[in-house]
Amino acid sequence: MVSRRENLCVCGPSGTGKSHFSEALGQAAVEAGLSVTWFTIEDLGVLVRRHRVDDSITRTMARLIRCDLIIIDDIGLLPVSPDAAEGFYRLVDAAYERRSLAVSSNLHPSGFDEIMPKTLATATVDRLLHHAHVVVTQGDSFRLTQATSGQGVKPFS
Repeated sequence: MVSRRENLCVCGPSGTGKSHFSEALGQAAVEAGLSVTWFTIEDLGVLVRRHRVDDSITRTMARLIRCDLIIIDDIGLLPVSPDAAEGFYRLVDAAYERRSLAVSSNLHPSGFDEIMPKTLATATVDRLLHHAHVVVTQGDSFRLTQATSGQGVKPFS
C-alpha cells in the first residue's frame, strides 16, 4: 500500500479497533524502515493557525509529506474547526498521489460533509478515496464489552 502511494480509510463505530489498526500499520511501516507521522484532525488545525501568521503553511505541508505514511486518527468524533478542515484538505491535497495516508473515522468518508463544509469535504474525499482501500469495522465496542463484563478494571484490594 505505502510503496504504491495508496490510502487507507478505516471507518466504523467507536471501540471497533480503528485506532489500534492504524497504530499497528504505523508500527509495521516503522519496522520496515519507513517514516511515519501521526495527527488528529485538530492537530492539523493547530498547524494551520500557527503557520498562517507567517504564511508558511505550504512549506509546512511540503515538509509533512516527506514522511512515507501519514496517519490521521479519530475523524468524526467532534465537529471539525474551520482551521482543522482546511488543514485536512491541505494535507490530503499535498499528499495526493505522492504519499500514503491512513485515516480512521467514526464516519464513512462520504459523510465528512456532516463535520466540515460541503465544498471542502467533497474536494478532500475526492482526493482521499481516489487511490484508497476502505475498511468498514462493525460490532460493539471492545472497551464497553470489557467494562460491562467486569474486565475493565481490577477490584481494589
